Amino acid sequence: MNTIIKVENVSKKFRLYYDRPLTLKERLVRGSKGSYKEFYAIKEVSFNIYKGSTVGLIGENGSGKSTMLKMINRTMFPDIGKIIVKGKVASLIELGAGFHPELSGRENIYNNASIFGFTKEEIEAKIPNIIRFSELQEFIDNPIRTYSSGMYARLAFSVAIHVEADILLVDEILGVGDMNFQAKCANKIYEMRKQGATILIVTHDMGTIDQLCDYAIWLDHGRKMAEGAPKEIQLKYTEYMMKKQEEQKNQEEQKIQE
Repeated sequence: MNTIIKVENVSKKFRLYYDRPLTLKERLVRGSKGSYKEFYAIKEVSFNIYKGSTVGLIGENGSGKSTMLKMINRTMFPDIGKIIVKGKVASLIELGAGFHPELSGRENIYNNASIFGFTKEEIEAKIPNIIRFSELQEFIDNPIRTYSSGMYARLAFSVAIHVEADILLVDEILGVGDMNFQAKCANKIYEMRKQGATILIVTHDMGTIDQLCDYAIWLDHGRKMAEGAPKEIQLKYTEYMMKKQEEQKNQEEQKIQE
């Protein structure tokens, strides 16, 4: 199989500051940055994603899913290891990222599409379909700052799926908007799959994993716990979460008894 994304022994750590000095006097007396500890958002993770596959990345909040997507998108870089990406990437990682709040939706379509190398003529040919898919016809010439988060999602998704990228990165965006729009997004992803696009989806929704993905990767506290068929990984993840909740419940009951 043709590997389109290769993640090799990747680690990414951040500094978590605490007791940070707030005033100039405190900075002079106690140091410029205060105390901190380091933690790994991603720790020694490796996996391959093959061309034309749709892969679900699952795990609790703070497990490193979004960090991994940002490194694949090259808006963030690993401290250790390497990530090889072959092909043009369209991403839906942060709603409204790259949008200028004072520009209209239409103007932001031009700006975003131009980043992918499209000419003005090519963008103009795509704009009617982008606007139609977003269902924002009556708002498209309003400033982006007046849009709700759902409207951001509609416009961002509509632009991303019309730029003809080889790889689409999606971070929880399918959970935004009404049921009809979510269904339309899912159908569009099915269509992109049939056309050979590679899709990586971050989601907490196991239904999305079952319906859209042919492979799943489970991260927990920055480490890869398992990867494989969606139903297999979903079962392992569910069992793990149930056990964790039971342990937390027992600990709470023990504290009450004490």
